[in-house]
Order: sequence, then C-alpha cells, then structure tokens
Amino acid sequence: MNLTNLVEKRKLKNAQIRFYVEEAKKSCQLFFNNEYIYSKSEALEELGVESELLDQLLEDFVVQIIHSNKTFRKYLDALKNAQYHNIGHDFTPFRELVHKNLGVARNLRIKDSEKILKRLIESEDTQEIDILLDILEACVVILHPVKSYDTLQIISMNQDEEV
Repeated sequence: MNLTNLVEKRKLKNAQIRFYVEEAKKSCQLFFNNEYIYSKSEALEELGVESELLDQLLEDFVVQIIHSNKTFRKYLDALKNAQYHNIGHDFTPFRELVHKNLGVARNLRIKDSEKILKRLIESEDTQEIDILLDILEACVVILHPVKSYDTLQIISMNQDEEV
C-alpha cells in the first residue's frame, strides 16, 4: 500500500470520526442543558494518578461502555418483550451492569456518563432507557472519539462475520 492510499484512508477515517462526534453532540444536547466537557486536569488532581494511566483508564471506560451498551440493548429487548406479552420482567441484571459502569464513571470523574447511568438505574420506562443508552454512547464518543470509532468498527466487523 503506498503513501497516497494511506493518506486517503486516514482522511476517510477522520471524516467518519468527525461525523460521529457531531452526531454525538446533537444527542447530548437533547439531554444536557449546557455543553459538558470532561476535565482531565480535574480528574488528575482528584485521583492523583499519572496522565498516561488516566488516558488508559479512559480508553478502557470507552470500550467498556460501548460493549456494555450492546448488552444493555439485549436486556432492553428482553424487557420490552416481557412488557409486551404482559409477563413478569426483572430489571436486576440490567441494573447490576449499569451499577458496575456507574462506579467506573464516578471513579474517573466522568460526570455526564455518571448522570445518565444514575437515570438508567432509576428508570423502568423502556422508551426512556432506549434514549438514555443512545446518549450514553454519544457521551463516550465525545470523550474519546478515536477509541470509540475503533471499538465500534471492531464490533461492526465481528457482527458482519457472525452473519
């Protein structure tokens, strides 16, 4: 592969990432009245860790949320199905996974994700949960666009292989 092809691939990837971020910002504006920006310096000061470690933890959080979001969707589908068929439904597994992610968001001082995750724990409205899951994913796209993009691409490729 020559340099021109590599440059073109990079330009395409950057354009797709910009698109993801713009769409994510639109989603987050629906939920947050003001534009929240994660403060890495605040987190570094409060946590007392090295910048490189925090960067790795943030990347891990992004991957965790995107993967968890896929699991959240499976739980949500099961809850919707149970509600539709008017049979008992249990939010416990869903809430346990939300709680796990909430702890990480709190530890890393990611306030937008924390706010959404708190609402997810409290809600039993499947339509609201559906919207909140979209916004949660949008928040991590804004937090770390490149890692989000790469993770979403890997998941997409894996889903294509399963079909």
